[in-house]
Amino acid sequence: MQPLSHHLLTMAYHNGWANHRLYKACLQLSQDELVAPRCSFFGSIKATLNHILTVDWFYLNALESEQRGEAPEPDSERFFEPEESFSSCEALREEQAQADHRLIAYCSQLRDDQLQRYVSIVRPDWVQREQRLRLLSHLFEHQIHHRGQVHAMLSDTSVKPPQLDEFFCEDEAHLRAQDFAELGWTEAQIWGR
Repeated sequence: MQPLSHHLLTMAYHNGWANHRLYKACLQLSQDELVAPRCSFFGSIKATLNHILTVDWFYLNALESEQRGEAPEPDSERFFEPEESFSSCEALREEQAQADHRLIAYCSQLRDDQLQRYVSIVRPDWVQREQRLRLLSHLFEHQIHHRGQVHAMLSDTSVKPPQLDEFFCEDEAHLRAQDFAELGWTEAQIWGR
């Protein structure tokens, strides 16, 4: 049985893979489709993709600072200014891929006996403290939630939404082989075989 920390690493890979698939679809959109007002919390595909990225930056900063033994950045809310840092899908994809690699690198060094360590998250009026496990669980859920919104918004465009909820099972390796080749990943890298 794999340790819980390995499951978190698997989730980080799954997150990167899902983002890769989602961006392959979003890159097919015209700029008008990317920015068009849509029924969603953030109001467009571009705004939602920017939100996913900036929240990733926010939490990765806190996680990586704690890992290095540094105090949290005092102005971590700066990650949300401007609210939409990127206007093109290609720029968003590049930055999201870097954030995904940072999350994979972070999770790759985790061990089960370290999951209860506390991470400080600087909020506007206080410093929140959360255990690594809870914070990572929150981050993964946040990504899944908002990727689902982008997926739904894609249904109202000329681009077919990609499959995001399947194909990570052992018997379905052939269905993700092309994506893994594009990402430079192997099954052994993720599953530890």
